[in-house]
Amino acid sequence: MKFILKWEELALFALSIYALYDMQVQWWIYLLLFLGPDISMLGYAAGNRAGAISYNLFHHKGIAAIFFIAGWLPGSWALQVTGIVLFGHSCMDRTFGYGLKYFTGFKFTHLGLIGKQEDSK
Repeated sequence: MKFILKWEELALFALSIYALYDMQVQWWIYLLLFLGPDISMLGYAAGNRAGAISYNLFHHKGIAAIFFIAGWLPGSWALQVTGIVLFGHSCMDRTFGYGLKYFTGFKFTHLGLIGKQEDSK
């Protein structure tokens, strides 16, 4: 099942790239898609709880949807792009096994431990 979910996340990531292309964004916004939301990891400098909260705010698909809808309703291009970037980045991270964080530390996610070896079965 994890294999199927990773492919689903990869497809959603590709969809976000297409959405940015369709919206004719500048090239540097694609860099934000790959790296921008990871600035939220700076929250871990204030501890695991603050780090998890800041990371999850920037990597939650519901927050991304809120930004997109908040931009779509009044026609705000910038808010729509922000929502797509947040959504696409979250999909990319989940493709690689990085999920939303628990307060116990960075490596503890809703998808399991980061770096944990899986059985070959």
